[in-house]
Amino acid sequence: MFSSRVSALRTNRVAGELARRRSEGRRLDDLTASNPTRLDLPYPRDLLAPLATPDALAYDPAPLGTADAREAVAAHMTEAGVRVHPDRIVLAASTSEAYSVLFKLFCDPGDVVLVPQPSYPLFEHLTRLDGVAARPYRLEYHGRWEIDLDHLARMVNARTRAVLLVNPNNPTGSFVRPDELAAVRAVAARHGLAIVCDEVFDGYPMEAAAPRRSGALVADTEALTFTLGGLSKSAGLPQLKLGWMLLGGADALVAGARDRLELICDTYLSVATPVQLAAGALLERSRPVADAILRRVRENYAALLRSADGFPACRVLRSEGGWYAVVQVPSTRSEEALVIELLRHDGVYVHPGYFFDFPREAFLVLSLLPPADVFAAAATRVLARASRSPP
Repeated sequence: MFSSRVSALRTNRVAGELARRRSEGRRLDDLTASNPTRLDLPYPRDLLAPLATPDALAYDPAPLGTADAREAVAAHMTEAGVRVHPDRIVLAASTSEAYSVLFKLFCDPGDVVLVPQPSYPLFEHLTRLDGVAARPYRLEYHGRWEIDLDHLARMVNARTRAVLLVNPNNPTGSFVRPDELAAVRAVAARHGLAIVCDEVFDGYPMEAAAPRRSGALVADTEALTFTLGGLSKSAGLPQLKLGWMLLGGADALVAGARDRLELICDTYLSVATPVQLAAGALLERSRPVADAILRRVRENYAALLRSADGFPACRVLRSEGGWYAVVQVPSTRSEEALVIELLRHDGVYVHPGYFFDFPREAFLVLSLLPPADVFAAAATRVLARASRSPP
């Protein structure tokens, strides 16, 4: 009766333990938290006032996004050092929807896209729901996370249609270096592949002096490229559902893609009018929120590094940007067993590495978004538990 693209929801031991602790009403420090609206950040009380404009009562569908909204995104990107014409911007309800739109654009059922590993597990679901196969290419850690470029090139086959980059990657926090990007461009040009670069976390570098690496593909003149962003991360407003795609490549390629995107987007018309009309004001008004998020993730990452000095059995892997940190822990028990111990005995919830397709044990992934005092205490308990022998 049901499509093979959608499987029934499955549970596991971690989910069971988490549900049990919550049902008992016991304290839980959630170091997987990714919703900034629930984490004591300084949102202005009138931040969403622009959504109430009376102009939103008139519906005037614009499949690629209203001109004003696309101009607001172009202005926002200019502030980040990226110049893009509004005609090369396409709006979607989210970056997740943008992926789905793009899979429809260049994939037939059964075609392949290359995805980084480890990375966010959403790719597995997004590709499957569109009848597309996700084929992983490796990221390897050598003091920093790097793309295994030889492996990426070997993963290309006759049905490959695109390479997906996440810059910085989630959860490894690794930016794509210029030489890596050049190598990916060369592979894409050689095989006629599109490049999709997800840059939602670009505004959150761990190092103050780190160069901005956003938008490097917008000016591409060979491969067809799509750079993704949205309000969810850049403004800390995941509930408003506005994402964008910046198109790069030769004019003829971009024109062909834009025509087809207009048909796809016109079929759904999923982006709400109020958020488009308010886009410019929201991006401007949310700057204090984004600044506060950046301060918090840097503060928490620094606290984690300091705490790890007292637990030499654990290693915090270098993160260059984003909202997450990866900790390599002793493999004296499985990641799942350790996460359950932390729930039962320490009241802390963290992600096991296998959730993000780390190829081997043992890694934990911690969100850097919780309030600093909560994070510091909880992270220390994580490191202490991981350093002990199993009970």
